[in-house]
Order: sequence, then structure tokens, then C-alpha cells
Amino acid sequence: MGGMTVPQVTYDDVVAAREVLDGVIAHTPVVHSRVLSETVGGPVYLKCENLQRAGSFKVRGAYVRIARLTDEERARGVVAASAGNHAQGVALGSGLLGAKATVYMPEGAPLPKVEATRAYGADVVFSGHMVDMALQAAREHADKTGAVFIHPFDHPDVVAGQGTVGLEILEQLPETATIVLPIGGGGLAAGVALAVKSQRPGIKVVGVQAERAAAYPESLAAGHPVMVEPMSTMADGIAVGRPGELPFELIHYLVDSVVTVSEESLSRALLLCLERSKLVVEPAGVAGVAALLDQPHAFEPPVVVVLSGGNIDPLLLARVLRHGLAAAGRYLAFRIRLTDRPGALAALLGRLADLGVNVLDVVHERMGARLHLDEVEVLLQLETRGPAHCDEVLGALRRDGHKLIFS
Repeated sequence: MGGMTVPQVTYDDVVAAREVLDGVIAHTPVVHSRVLSETVGGPVYLKCENLQRAGSFKVRGAYVRIARLTDEERARGVVAASAGNHAQGVALGSGLLGAKATVYMPEGAPLPKVEATRAYGADVVFSGHMVDMALQAAREHADKTGAVFIHPFDHPDVVAGQGTVGLEILEQLPETATIVLPIGGGGLAAGVALAVKSQRPGIKVVGVQAERAAAYPESLAAGHPVMVEPMSTMADGIAVGRPGELPFELIHYLVDSVVTVSEESLSRALLLCLERSKLVVEPAGVAGVAALLDQPHAFEPPVVVVLSGGNIDPLLLARVLRHGLAAAGRYLAFRIRLTDRPGALAALLGRLADLGVNVLDVVHERMGARLHLDEVEVLLQLETRGPAHCDEVLGALRRDGHKLIFS
């Protein structure tokens, strides 16, 4: 790990942050996951920060930062920028501590996060299409009004607050060998790595980024924070273009590796948490689960995966569930051509019923340049029991003489 310069945040700071948070936050549970344990070949547990107040770990760092302001600073108000979870943490923390909060959010931020932020008493202003643009607007607001800027990850108090997650994990599961958690700007990973490695240097900490918004691999290779242009990702909570200076230094020395996961893996992980663990988790929050599903033998058990947040837009949840069903081989979509005669569609649907398929949607098209006069094309969306059932259905239809078109 090499020698660090004198760190701006220490283990003692994390312990002190815990005292500040006493009675304010929930001590979220660590729950055993049988399906992930079987996948990995050893015990896997989920640290459920999706059940935290305001729906994510972010309230920890935000509250500590605001609590440590002077009365005069709090009187000037606070300003923050966030895609949603930090926004809610700042709004809740400032409300508890009597400070006026203004939060800049990127255009297109999930509506439930926007509404929850307002419900906690903050003013919401939209700026830009990514968090980094909202951050710039928030800093300009702070310069203009004198409000105190509450950075989502690049401040010692914030990192110390997030590090309290690590203290809880080691108390709840002292035998932990590996901790896997999402990385956006890096505050959570930096704080947790500092907290746990100060007590147990041999523990492994692995960070996970969405491959469409992965600034840390390039930054770690370069040896300093590098700006990347995040592509669109369902994991809005970790779509950060540039690592924070302070988290980067800690992560560079203390985090053992950073891996990336695909959108398909994120949706499969979200579906698994919902279906098998009965936990509602947002896409950014399941990044660690996605990493375990991708490389189950890369992590030494007992493994604790931090589910960092649960604030998901119900419309996105519906889309992700469909995506997850497809990624898990439980969702099948294709076109099939039939002779245009009475009863042809009914016969096809009856055949699908015999095959044990649930028909989700049917689109019946008679017009089209590629169709003969006596043909119709049917677009089918089907729910199956899994990949083997998909193969059984497709094989049966082809044996029946149907030509299947996938697009």
C-alpha cells in the first residue's frame, strides 16, 4: 500500500463521527444471503444501507459535516449538488440541525429523489445533465450567497461519516474477510477502507463502478484523479465523472481493487435482491452484488456487500425488472410470421400455453413491405422459467415449422 502523506482524515475522525451520529442514524442490519453464499462458495452478507434514514448511507456524511459547522455558518444556509441520495441526506441533516438547504440536481434526476428532497425541506434547482455540472452550479451559488457548500464526497467530515459503515460491519461480523461496495466519487469506499484497515489491515476492500461511468480505473492507472465523460447508466447514484481528491488518495492506498460491472449485471443483481432477499435496492446500490455475480470466485468469504441505497424510481424499477428478466433468460421477445387465416393467432397462443409460457404482450401486424399478401407478423413478448425453458420453447416452435425473427 505504500506510505501515505499525512491523511486529512484518520481512524479517530471516524470514531468521533460515530459519536456525532449517535441517536440520529439507523444501525442498519447485516443479513445473510443464501443464494449469494452458494454462488461464492462461502458466507455472503448484505449490509443494508438501503434501509437507512433517507434511503442511503449519504445521511451519515452529510449530517456530520453540517453538525460541525459553526452557528454562524449554519445561519448562512447550506448548498449541495447530487443526483439524489446526497441531496436527501443534506436535506434531512440540515432540517434536523436547523439550517436552510438548497440542492442542485442534474436534469433528469429520479423524480422520487427530487420529491423526497423537497419533502425534507430543501429547495431544489436543476442544472446540467450530470452531477459534475450540478456541482459547479452549487459552488457558484455558495460564492454568490455565502451558503456553505456541502460536498458529496470530497471533505474529511463526509468521508469520516461514511466510514462509520465500516465500524458497524466489523462489530456486526468480526470475521469479515472481504468488503465489496459501490464507488462513485469515493467517499464511502475511502471511509470504510480507512475504518476497517485501521483495525484489520488484512481485510480486503473491493470497489465497484458501473462500466459506463468508471473514472477510478483510469485515475488509479494515472496516479491522480482523471475526468471521464460518463455515458448514460441506470446507476445514477455512482455516475461521477471525476474522483474526489481526498477519497482518491485513501482509495489509492487502501482499496485493494476496483472492478466494473455492466448494465446487464446491475439489472440481474437488482432482480436478485428483490426476488431472493426481498430488498428494494437502486441500481447503484447493487453494484457489489453485480460484481459477485460476474466473478463469484474472486472474493474471499466471508464477504460483506454494502447495499448503499434504495431510492429507486418505480418506473425505472419496472424497466430494470424487465431488463433483469431478459438478462436472467426469463424474458423472450421475437417476431413470428403466420398465414393470414382465421384461428392462426389463437392456435399459436394455444401452443405457447401448452409450452408453459406466459404471454406478456402481442402485437399483430398485417401491413408491411416485407410481408406477403397472405402473411401477418406477430411480435411476442414472453415470460419463461429460465434459459432452459427458453431453449425448449424456441426449439418446439421451430420444429412446428415457424420462422423466428429476432431484432
